[in-house]
Amino acid sequence: MPSDPSPSAFTQQPGPSGAPVGGSSVDAVEVRRSTRRRRTVSAYREGDRTVVLIPARMSAAEERRWVRVMLDKLAAQESRRSLDDSDLGRRAALLSEQYLSGRARPATVRWVTNQNSRWGSCTPAEGSIRLSHRLQGMPEYVVDYVLLHELAHLLVPGHGPDFWRLLETYPRTERARGYLEGVVAAERLPHLPAARPGDSD
Repeated sequence: MPSDPSPSAFTQQPGPSGAPVGGSSVDAVEVRRSTRRRRTVSAYREGDRTVVLIPARMSAAEERRWVRVMLDKLAAQESRRSLDDSDLGRRAALLSEQYLSGRARPATVRWVTNQNSRWGSCTPAEGSIRLSHRLQGMPEYVVDYVLLHELAHLLVPGHGPDFWRLLETYPRTERARGYLEGVVAAERLPHLPAARPGDSD
């Protein structure tokens, strides 16, 4: 059990734009400040809410940023219990029904390991959708976005205005695209050599 909890919020707090700091508006987030914590931040699920533990001295802006980071981290951990191909098919049907009026009906949806330069692909003539295994372990809303993106391609082949209109109803489109762009940017960063024993700062 966490020690010295000092709850500062029992419902999800809106960010600067008025949007919830976490995932969806139904997420319940409780932030607990602790004087014993100096730098570490942790989070865990407690029933139908998420508890985020932060140092007491953190500013409100840092709190909002860390809540968002920890929600994404928890979602990624939970999605590592990966969907198999049949789960993907069911998820695709649900997303199609919810955001595309059920019009996109793929014949097959599966994970593949030979897509390292793209997150997903589809062949409209065959009704097939393939998602890169690199998505496994990413937050659920990111996987859903890529899946919905490919479902939309079954209806509109290119990336014109008609295509993007189909994705407008998915509330996390911009957030998911930002997440994936961040992953790509991080992969392009130069890797620093590991410090050798005896090296000092």
